[in-house]
Amino acid sequence: MTGEIKSSNIFWSHSSVSKEERQKVLGTKGATIWFTGLSGSGKSTLATALEKKLFEIGKPSYILDGDNIRFGLNKDLGFSAKDRNENIRRISEVCRLFADASVICLSCFISPYLSDRQQARDMHQQSGLDFIEIYVSTPIETAESRDPKGLYKKARAGIIPEFTGISAPYEAPVNPEISLDTTDLSVEQGVDEIIQYLKKHEII
Repeated sequence: MTGEIKSSNIFWSHSSVSKEERQKVLGTKGATIWFTGLSGSGKSTLATALEKKLFEIGKPSYILDGDNIRFGLNKDLGFSAKDRNENIRRISEVCRLFADASVICLSCFISPYLSDRQQARDMHQQSGLDFIEIYVSTPIETAESRDPKGLYKKARAGIIPEFTGISAPYEAPVNPEISLDTTDLSVEQGVDEIIQYLKKHEII
């Protein structure tokens, strides 16, 4: 686990069910598939289609979407660098719990900073869990031309401050497990590439 623990007199409680026992019952290894990329790049679209495919073949999975999390768990956070860091730290912990329960967690967050994504990776690796980073590398011109939520238009007008790719930085992954540019790649092709990776690495 990473970060400072401020509470005292706390003790880790171990489950009576082993990771191997869970995997045998569910028929899959737990893992986190971490989609990162600009707003409008196609992260949620790919994750939604992947979740459907995994469901169809009987593999437990669950999507954690950036906006959805901010309605509940992280509703107290804004978009400053400090809040973005805390946003990713919290969701990394949730992803780790899903993966530890032998569920494939699909995380859809812009997560613009290399250090935050590395923290998420380290958290999983320290627990012996698979962390698969998928860089949805779609260029900003393509993402902005889609603008499904009208966010780029508002960012260009100065209505949304600290918007990733416009007025706030995005640090691209250096060595992601998978890189997908959805400019010309179909959703079906992207999902198939991810499924093949999961099979090759015996996640499913």
